[in-house]
Amino acid sequence: VQLQASGGGLVQAGDSLRLSCAASGSISRIDEMEWYRQAPGKGRERVASITSGGSTNCADSVKGRFTVSRDNAKYTMYLQMNSLKPEDTAVYSCNANIISIDKDTGTIHALKAWGQGTLVTVSS
Repeated sequence: VQLQASGGGLVQAGDSLRLSCAASGSISRIDEMEWYRQAPGKGRERVASITSGGSTNCADSVKGRFTVSRDNAKYTMYLQMNSLKPEDTAVYSCNANIISIDKDTGTIHALKAWGQGTLVTVSS
């Protein structure tokens, strides 16, 4: 099972970006998914989360500007980021609670998978 985050880039303040986090592999179900970010010289911050049923939660720092969504059929989560600010500059990463089935043995595994980060840079 793998997670792949993508969509980062260099933008100007006020611009928008959409990040994607796609899971692949032998997946039976994906429960909660989360976005995190880590700015240079700072600790990791939980940005947003979404359950399999679509309930969402966003950090106060991004409420009203960022929207998290997911497409369960595609095992993909999105982060729509609008009105970007220089302080949003960070490496954004994702994780997911995944139920995976081993195709050979039928063994069920519950794991938290992390995707590699994607860099978002917002210039002033």
